[in-house]
Amino acid sequence: MQNRCGGRWGDPHRVENHNLDEAGKIHLVIWGNMPASSNFQNAIREAQSSALVGPNVVNKALPYVGGGMALTAAGVVGGMATMGSIGFSAFNTLSLVAIIPWFILFFVASNAASKGNNGTALPLMATFSLLTGFTLTGLVVQAIAVAGVTSIGIAALATGLTFVIASVVGRRMSDSVGQALSAVVGLGLMGLVIAMLGIFVAGFFIPGIYEATNLAIAGFGTILFVGMAFVDFYTMPRTYRDDQYLAGALGMYLTYINLFVFILRLVIAIQGGGRRD
Repeated sequence: MQNRCGGRWGDPHRVENHNLDEAGKIHLVIWGNMPASSNFQNAIREAQSSALVGPNVVNKALPYVGGGMALTAAGVVGGMATMGSIGFSAFNTLSLVAIIPWFILFFVASNAASKGNNGTALPLMATFSLLTGFTLTGLVVQAIAVAGVTSIGIAALATGLTFVIASVVGRRMSDSVGQALSAVVGLGLMGLVIAMLGIFVAGFFIPGIYEATNLAIAGFGTILFVGMAFVDFYTMPRTYRDDQYLAGALGMYLTYINLFVFILRLVIAIQGGGRRD
């Protein structure tokens, strides 16, 4: 409550105000109590932190993001071993079939994590991360064939650098910048999904469209998920409670996996290996 103060002249109807020394003096009238400056500063800090649903959720989520990335790498290694034993064609069929349980695991894990049921969500997310690596094996093998093993290192290094920069800058973004970037990234993601679906359908009727658009899609996807990496650090503490850290970790994990994938696709496209498989 704001404190107001005002002055009034001495009341001529009061006996003491017939005294010439008292008459005409200004008497200070104060409505409310004037707060101490420290209390006012505390109120500002509380107002600024009130928008954070989970102030500690990012720090809790980060170890699980790293663990998910490590499990994904293990899934790729397992996928390459499987490919070597059953052959490329059979593995392609198997990886396509694996997409069905991949989607199921994602939705079930996401639902459990959003409810704070971390005991159920954690093993589901671990399995989901392993299966993600398995389904990415074909892309990794293609990148090695086209651009060499260094392409994997380039994609991993670029993803790691983005994480380091985003973890510093994203936490410090103002509300105006964070909300504007979130809106732009959201629109960009919708556009990317529509474009990829359109290219997929058009590929049945227009030969070569995938190769012709691969560089543009890979470049746009890379830029989009770099932006999303910054958005994650801004939105996570404003979206998830501290006990929903696995839900936040799952979202951030998907951001960095997609960033790695699009950087890898960009390297492949630049090296001229943009074939559809």
